[in-house]
Amino acid sequence: MNTETTSTGAYRVSAEQAAVEDDVVNRVLASFDCCEDPRLKQVMRSLTTHLHAFIRDVRLTEEEWNTAIEFLTAAGHITDDKRQEFVLLSDVLGASMQTIAVNNQAYKGATEATVFGPFFTEDAPEIPHGGDIAGGAKGQPCWVEGKVTDTDGNPVAGARIEVWEADDDGFYDVQYTDGRIAGRAHLYTDAEGKYAFWGLTPTPYPIPHDGPVGQMLEKVGRSPVRAAHLHFMVTAENLRTLVTHIFVTGDPQLEIGDSVFGVKDSLIKDFLQQPAGTPTPDGRDLNGQDWARTRFDIVLAPANT
Repeated sequence: MNTETTSTGAYRVSAEQAAVEDDVVNRVLASFDCCEDPRLKQVMRSLTTHLHAFIRDVRLTEEEWNTAIEFLTAAGHITDDKRQEFVLLSDVLGASMQTIAVNNQAYKGATEATVFGPFFTEDAPEIPHGGDIAGGAKGQPCWVEGKVTDTDGNPVAGARIEVWEADDDGFYDVQYTDGRIAGRAHLYTDAEGKYAFWGLTPTPYPIPHDGPVGQMLEKVGRSPVRAAHLHFMVTAENLRTLVTHIFVTGDPQLEIGDSVFGVKDSLIKDFLQQPAGTPTPDGRDLNGQDWARTRFDIVLAPANT
């Protein structure tokens, strides 16, 4: 019997069987011929090609196909206005980071982007320069400061900076049921492009792993824990919107691995520990509590780059 090898060489099928499978792919591809949107047509044809190639590459069984459908159904059922299981799935498969890499090409030293995550909200309160985003959330106080510039080094005045983070227990405010707003805010850079605020020293925490994505991670032997981080989204006129994090130098999770592949070396920052009683930059009285400080200078690329 004539045989041919699949793309990986892991399985062999007869020429007759390969022709049957080719026919299925070709008929599905042809079904998009009348699509009037060229981009949609391109995306759907490419998706079909790669999806069928995957099925044929691993010789997907009907039982495995049913398991996949059940998994996706469960992801849909657990998703609501506060939890997006499909974002988590995209994150843990690296699809989110790959999309970010494709859409945020390197440009003249612009700050690198990373994953958006599922816990951003549109209603974060505004704080003044030097304000506090914690809102009563548990954690070590941390002074965060920096400057926003363009890639030519010009300060960006009036840039909007959204910041959000988990508390010391590893939860974002939206994961609580009491309607609190904590660990998030927005502020604007001053005339010199500078910004500063009080937040919390980030700590590692697990992504929500009580659903289908968590079960998948457990079965494949992967940790759900994210490296300690603080989220930023920076927007300014005529400049590329930046979605990024900063990470903590010395965090052991950096060696173990970030569950959503979001870490980039350029985003790892020193969070300098300050003993209790050390004067704060703005004279704030921390009631004898120790604190930390870090600096994150942000460089924005031009729009449409």
